[in-house]
Amino acid sequence: MKNGQLERIDQIVKAEVEQNNRLFEYWHEFSNFSHWQVWIVLAMLVIPLVILVLFIDRRKAFHLGFYGYSVHVFFAYTDIIGTEKGIWFYPYKLLAILPSNFTLDASLVPVIYMLYYQFILNREKNYYLWMLPLCFLLAFFMKPLMVGIGLFHFPGKENFLLLFAGYVFVALISKWLTDFFIFLSKSTKWSFRAKTE
Repeated sequence: MKNGQLERIDQIVKAEVEQNNRLFEYWHEFSNFSHWQVWIVLAMLVIPLVILVLFIDRRKAFHLGFYGYSVHVFFAYTDIIGTEKGIWFYPYKLLAILPSNFTLDASLVPVIYMLYYQFILNREKNYYLWMLPLCFLLAFFMKPLMVGIGLFHFPGKENFLLLFAGYVFVALISKWLTDFFIFLSKSTKWSFRAKTE
């Protein structure tokens, strides 16, 4: 390693530990289960998963599951970037150690996307046209509602248009990735294994 690199790494690690300690202290004081908002956050984690188990089209479970997992991953990345850059903040978390907002990233948003995608598939609608209203509702209705009840906060100027762009990005990349893997599952083109068998 270069001269001074280890010292810089040590500084970064110490700053991360101090920041994590501050976040834990904040969570312990303001975001524990004695606050009603945390119970809403818990409901936003559990209820969508129950609804998903009850209403997912089991014939398309792998297809929808892969799509939903893609939504989870890319929404989590987007959320973590927004939080780390200080663009937005989630004042209430289930656990201090969870990144960004685990509830939205792992349950609420992926389940909404999955069930809506299921609706689009079953009715053979145009994905790109039909996803725009959902992204609009999530960015300009759900997030302002969350701001209103204190579950979401912009430290600076509110930017719901940026959120809309994030929801569209997640919808596009998740669809493209799912379509790519569906294509691979139906084709031996470019497959090294298919040529050797």
